[in-house]
Amino acid sequence: MTELTKLAPFRLAPYFSERIWGKKSLEPWYASTGTTELVGEAWLTGPASVIETGELAGKTLAEAIREDADAVIGPKGDREFPLLVKILFPNEKLSVQVHPDDVQAQAIGQPRGKTECWYVLEAEPGASVMLGLTPGAGPDQVRAAVAGGTMEQLMQHVPVAVGDMVFVDAGTVHAIAPGVTLLETQQTSDTTYRLYDYGRPRELHVEQSLGVMKTTTKAGKIAPHAMDGFTRLIDEQYFSVDRFDLAGGSLEVAMESVGCLVGLKGTGSVDGVEFKAGQAVIVPLGLGKVQVEAKADFAFARCLSPVS
Repeated sequence: MTELTKLAPFRLAPYFSERIWGKKSLEPWYASTGTTELVGEAWLTGPASVIETGELAGKTLAEAIREDADAVIGPKGDREFPLLVKILFPNEKLSVQVHPDDVQAQAIGQPRGKTECWYVLEAEPGASVMLGLTPGAGPDQVRAAVAGGTMEQLMQHVPVAVGDMVFVDAGTVHAIAPGVTLLETQQTSDTTYRLYDYGRPRELHVEQSLGVMKTTTKAGKIAPHAMDGFTRLIDEQYFSVDRFDLAGGSLEVAMESVGCLVGLKGTGSVDGVEFKAGQAVIVPLGLGKVQVEAKADFAFARCLSPVS
């Protein structure tokens, strides 16, 4: 077994997930997706993402954890990387959807629910997201709106701009429209109930959605906080996300729990492993801190799971 403190940070290749609402091209983030189909999501820390550097190169993240979980996520992990980090590229409206919380997910045999957050990387003028129900809306109103094609009228529309952080806790009815590119950090889960889909020929999960949705949630914009050397974007039960801006040179970055670094702008390296905008580097548990270097302006996010 690889000793916990001997496994170096390693870079992952994004896994491109085809979606009906996605795009043919993800430039300038990615020169190619390897497919001619519409791609809506780049999974940066997905189980099928392939490791590109170090002694684990060629394995998927899921394979690496299955073979030696202690070295990657530590002995207290549940045999999956705890955070699924993605970049979303909507070219059309996503479905109106909702995710179960931990208790609800475990009741149907899933290991965990799906709470997430969105960091706005790009936004056109007037861009917005739909986040939560309007006051007074309940199951009866939602069911009628789904049947009548008026679901958007029951949603709260929240304007967003570059740099905004939006929290979306489990149980929040939500949707994303075109005009934005989002960095999504979430619990590792793909359990999604589709409540309304604008007439597209996909399965709906109306009753499941009504069973897990909450009429009031904590969802909304989170104000950034200046910290010592970085900006705290969000700190919630399942994750924290911070932004670092490095104007060349080097910077020591603490990694007190399992997590990853994600390039947002430019090119840099972490403990010698190069990464750029749109790429993630996993920092195995036990390293404690890493050294990030860049020759020019470089921005990256630190996404951490809770301290065990």
